[in-house]
Formats: sequence, C-alpha cells, structure tokens
Amino acid sequence: MLNKLIILLLFPCVLFAQRTATVKGIITDAYNNPIEGVAISYLNEGTTTNASGFYEFRIPIRKTVTVTYSHVSFKKVVKKFTARGVKTFTFSPKLKALNEKLNEVVVKNKNKEAQGITTIKVKKVQTLLGANAGVENVLMTLPGVSNNNELSTQYNVRGGNFDENLVYVNGIEVYRPFLIRSGQQEGLSFINTHMIQNINFSAGGFQAKYGDKLSSVLDITYRKPTEFGLQVDLSMLGGSATFEDSYYNDRLSVLVGLRYRDNSLFVNSKQTEVNFRPQFTDVQSFLSYRLNDKLQLNFLGNFSLNEYNYQPLTRRTRFGTLANPLELIVFYRGQEQDQFKTLFGALSADYQVNEDIKITTTVSSFNTQEEEYFDIAAAYNLGEVDSNIGSENFGEVQFSQGIGSQINHARNDLDALINSVQVRATIKDGQNEWRAGIKLQTENIKDRINEWEVIDSLGFNVRPPHHSINDQPYQPFTGPIEPFQNVKAQNTIDITRLSGFTQFSRQTHWGDHKIWFNAGVRAHFWRVKTALQASKSHVTFSPRAQFAIKPDWESDMMFRISGGWYAQPPFYKELRGYDGTIKPEVQAQEAIHIVGANEYSFVLWDRPFKLISELYYKNLSQVNAYSVDNVRIRYRADNLAKAYAYGLDIRLNGEFVPGSDSWVSFGYLKTEENINGQGYIARPTDQRLKFGVLFQDYVPNLPDLKAYLNIVYNTGLPGGAPAYSDVYQFQSRLNDYKRADIGVSYVLADANKKSTAGFLQHFKELTIGLELFNVFDIRNANTNTWVRDAYSKRQYGIPNYMTGRVLNATVKMKL
Repeated sequence: MLNKLIILLLFPCVLFAQRTATVKGIITDAYNNPIEGVAISYLNEGTTTNASGFYEFRIPIRKTVTVTYSHVSFKKVVKKFTARGVKTFTFSPKLKALNEKLNEVVVKNKNKEAQGITTIKVKKVQTLLGANAGVENVLMTLPGVSNNNELSTQYNVRGGNFDENLVYVNGIEVYRPFLIRSGQQEGLSFINTHMIQNINFSAGGFQAKYGDKLSSVLDITYRKPTEFGLQVDLSMLGGSATFEDSYYNDRLSVLVGLRYRDNSLFVNSKQTEVNFRPQFTDVQSFLSYRLNDKLQLNFLGNFSLNEYNYQPLTRRTRFGTLANPLELIVFYRGQEQDQFKTLFGALSADYQVNEDIKITTTVSSFNTQEEEYFDIAAAYNLGEVDSNIGSENFGEVQFSQGIGSQINHARNDLDALINSVQVRATIKDGQNEWRAGIKLQTENIKDRINEWEVIDSLGFNVRPPHHSINDQPYQPFTGPIEPFQNVKAQNTIDITRLSGFTQFSRQTHWGDHKIWFNAGVRAHFWRVKTALQASKSHVTFSPRAQFAIKPDWESDMMFRISGGWYAQPPFYKELRGYDGTIKPEVQAQEAIHIVGANEYSFVLWDRPFKLISELYYKNLSQVNAYSVDNVRIRYRADNLAKAYAYGLDIRLNGEFVPGSDSWVSFGYLKTEENINGQGYIARPTDQRLKFGVLFQDYVPNLPDLKAYLNIVYNTGLPGGAPAYSDVYQFQSRLNDYKRADIGVSYVLADANKKSTAGFLQHFKELTIGLELFNVFDIRNANTNTWVRDAYSKRQYGIPNYMTGRVLNATVKMKL
C-alpha cells in the first residue's frame, strides 16, 4: 500500500518532467570572451549567465517560446524555440558590441584629434612584427613617414630628415648617438615598448609646447605600475625582461627593463659574408614616489652599450641586364670595431598646487662616448658573365672588365655631455588652459675625426676629385700620393641654449558646433663657442596656431587647420661641415608649415572606421643642405639653400576584421631644394609615393591563433651617388623599396584563458609565434658601391642590398 502511495505522489512530477525541454549554452563576445550577466527572458520568466557565460533553463514542449538575450553593452539577440518532444537545445550566440559604446570612445579622444595628434595603441606596438619591432616600426606604416632601411629605427617625415624629429619620454627630450653611419650599427631604440603607457605622434603643425624641430613629434609616456609583474620576451634576435611592482602602499612604483639585441640573423642574410659579433645591451628604469597628495618625484634612467665588431670576408653581387650580365666579386681584409656607450638620467618633481595649477621641474643629463675604428681593405674584380644558355660555362665570369682595390681607415672619437634644467606650468580655468615653460641647456662636445680612403684602379692611385690633371703616362706625375678622401679635425665646442614657450588653448562652442583653438609662441637663444673661433649668438621666434571644428552634423566629422613659423637651431652635426670643421655662424633652418585635415568617423559592416585626410605645405628658408649615406647625414653647414615640400596623406583605419584594428595608408610627397641659386632639384628625402598596410586577423573558430601582416611600399629615393659627386650632375634614384613581413602567434594563456592546473597556471600571459621577414625575398638597396671599368673608364653603381628572407621564432610570457 505504501509503494502505491509513493508512485501516486511522484507521477505528476514525472509527467511534468517529460513535458519540458532544456535550453543551454555559453554566450561570448566577438573575441570568444565569456559575457557575465546577460539577461535571458522567456514566458515572463528569466535568468542570467554566470562568470563563464553559461546559462540553462527549461521551456514547455509543443509550444513556440521567444527568448530574448540582452546586455547593456551588447546588441540584443532574439531566438525562437519549438520543442516537439523531450530534448536539449544548445544555443551559444556571439553578441556584437553596441555602437553606442564605440561612439563614447571616439568622443573621449576628440581633444587629441583636434591637436593633430595620432594616438597609437600600446598593444599594437607590442604585437606588430618587424625587423626592428617597436614604436618606430608602427610609425613607418603611417602616411608621410618613411624609411628604406629595415635595420634602422630612424624615420623621415614629410620630406624631413632623421635629425628633424623630436622624441620625448615623460616630457624629456632624448637623443641618439652621433657617429652611427649604418642601420646595422644602431642596435636598440631608446624607447622600451614594454614600459609604455601612452603613445602620441604628430607629423607636423604641432603646438608651441613641443621643441624646436621642423618635422614631427613622438611623445611617449611610461606607465606607473600598481602591482607585481614580470614580462619576458625571447627570440632568435635577442630578448628582454621587464619588472614592475609598487611598494609602501602604492606610494613607490618601480619599472625596470633589460634588453639584448643581436642582428646576426639579418646581417647573415645579406650578400656580404661576414664575421659579425654585435652586442646591443640596454637597461632602463622609471621610478615614481608620491610624497603626498600634491608632490611626486620621478626618475628616468638609461644605460646603453653597443659593441659592434664587423669583419667582412667576401661579397658576390650580380647586376646588369639579361643581355649583358655583370658580376662583382670582392675580397676583404681587416675589420671594424665600434663602441657606443650612452648614459642618461632625469629627475623631475610634479607639484599639484590645486586642481587647476600644476608645476613640473626637471633636471636631466645625457652623456655619449663613441668610438669608430676600422681598417678595411677591399680588392674587387668586375667581370662579364657568360649568358649563352648552351655554353659549358653558362653563368660563370668569362672576362674581367675592371680590377681595383681600396683601403678605408678611421679613428673617430666623440664625447658629448648635455645637461638641462626646465620648469613647466599648466593653469586651467574652465574651458581655458595656459601652458608655459623655460629651459636652460648646456652642451659640451669633444670630437676627433681621422678618416681617409685610398682607391687603386688598375694599379694606379686614384687622386681626389678636383685634383690637377696631368697627361699620364706620357708625362710623369711627381706630386705626393694623396688619399681619395681625407678628413682630419679635432673640435671642442660649447653650446648654451635658453628656450621658452607660452601657449593658450580653449575648447568651446560656436552655436551647436564644437571648436578648439590653440595659439602659442616659442623663443630660442643659443651661443656657440669653440676653442679657435669667436663665439656666435643667435635667436629665433616661432609662432604657432591650431583651429579645429566639429560641426553638429549627422556625419561624425572634424576639420582642422594648423601651422606656424617653425625654426630648428643647429645641433652639433649641423654645425660640422664636410671637412670636419665647426662653423658657429650657421643659422637656424626655418619653415612656414601649413596643415589642413579632415577626419571622418563612420560605421561600416556594423564596425567603426575612420578616414583621415591631410594636406600640407612647407616653405623652407636658410636650409642647411646635406647628403645621406645609409643613415649618416653630412651637412654643408652654410644655409645657402631654400626648399619646399607639399603632399597628401590618407589613412583608413578600422575593424576590417571584427575586433582587430587595422589600417591602410597612402602618401604623396614632393620636395625640392635650390642650393646657392643653381636651380631646384629633388631633395635626398623626395619619396613621391608611400603605401602601407597594417593588418591583423584571427581564426574565427580558433581566436587564439592570430596573424599579423605588415606591408610597406616606397618609391625610390634620390641617392646612391658617390660621396664626392655633384648633386646637380647626379640625380638618379634608387630602386623602389618593397617589403612584406608576416607573423602568426598562438595564445596559450592570457586574461581570458586562465589555467588552474599544469605549468600554464603560473602565467598571466604566454604566447608563442613565428615571424617571416621579407616574405617575398625582395632585394632592397639603400646605397651603391662604385667600381671602374678598365676599358670604357665608366663607373658602375653596384647596389648594396639589404636583408633577405629571415625566419624568427618568439616566446612572450608575463608572470
């Protein structure tokens, strides 16, 4: 009787269970990250997802039920379920982010856009691949920014040279070594990518608060950590380790980075066989201590040691045409031993007087000690290659057109000490902002130059250009044997600079339109003193202004115009002429720079995009003309040129792939100079067309597998001429620069993929990857080697090719 009673009581429950179906799943975003708190409503009932994005509920059978999935940050999803019998539905939708959320981010960044500042995401810098991965590598994908040397981190902006770019870290200007002449000697950029918090870049028309250069500003801010972290990167090119932590109740923050770089992998892919033993080492630290709510002390320190040991052995290069192929074979003896040691330290104090007034005082010191020693003898054979396909000697050299040799010698030393103290103040008054600053800087440079080149062609010494001509061998030459090139000088120079600025900014409305405007002026006084010459003093003024308007239109657009009269007082290299002597009378180069821009933000394929267009024009006067050999710039130091530059930059930025920010850029540039009234010719940086692609993607069903593509195409630069040639007689261009790098990575652990067991539980992030540089193995050249034909006396320019295809493996981890 009891058993029957139990069965009778349980029967309705069993009957009810058999008349329902189960709906369950995991709700994620576009990156496969679980979404917690998604509201699920059905039949006047509801539930929510847990921290893993999981949900489960029951619905009656034989009835169509409408279920709504909603979240404040994502688009709503509606789904209908009809259960014909007892079953389980699995439904795991991917919710798309609301456009309203994206628009809020755009509004937040409008102040930077109004200032003409491009903000670059730190994550993009840390993940983008390249021969010199880092901030500069990302810059070179932007329109108007170019570099035809993948081993160098230096860059040209809108017709300017490497020395015309400002680089700041935490508001402190940083410098590069002086004597470096090739990209493979550079080693590491000053900027440590794993220490960065913010990256801002302006390609021109920047405000008066920035310094006295003609082309661009790169403004970097290092972060202040609040918890322990250790990041380690390893690859076949070297490695880095970054430590961070906070102490004393978060009053003291410590950030330390150690890096090591070895370019052997790249150099060994070139056509010159070498013994290459580089050691590029860098240690940086950023310490911040908060004394109280108003006063904070900061210290930025850096030590860098680049030891460059280079011993070329042989070189074999083929060039010419299919009908007339030629081959250059070079045998080397000797070696190059260079050392570049730099030390940098800066102590700053930030004093927040109140909510509206802030004062920053900075004291900094930079010292570089550089040695460039080499003795290299090269013997070459220029020969004709057998191009007869049916010949037994097909592809081999059958006849020598030229035989010669040369010896290059250098014993160059430089010691530079740069000290500065500056005070800056910011005052805010509602929508108004005032900024002002003053800086005192002293520079002491001791420089010894001793370098020469002897050229022998067919057993005869080649005399230097513009040497007196005699009728050899019919008339004997009895003069001394002179080097083809010979520079000897010993300089001690002291430069004192006093500079300051003031500027006013305001953000307001004009009717329903938002407007921003900024106006300011800089002044710069400097005095140059040498041991053998009278001191010279100079002064410049640089007014600058910006205006931006965001119309109250349905389309999200902003228009901006900016510019001013920019001046660049000469630094040490600009004061030193071709013969190595210092010329204190050199004036500041000046440029009237105007930039007009439009930024259009829109939604395409339910994803955010932005189209940025900029037109610019520069009128330059008192130009200090120069020549470029690899990355070494040699100035005429005479201010006898004038020049102009104009162009168009376009960049389309957006999520071509959902959740991955990429861009395509295009630039057109024309820049010419007139040296001493001889007429206008192309400047060394006249790179007409620029095309760049930065693309990121991932596998939809396996989002932890990511791919990165970096493509750069630049038309050829004027150059490759012999160092002694007249630029007006030699206007040939190098070949176009074409390069594509691709990389894949797989995320084993990160914030969205944590492991609770095994070795992965010890990592906050762990990524492994492969990088293939120069995918198509394109041979790009940035200089020429010049050899002579014995019969026609003609000189041939043989391209010095850059790196070939290289495979690299990487491991990145964060503890």
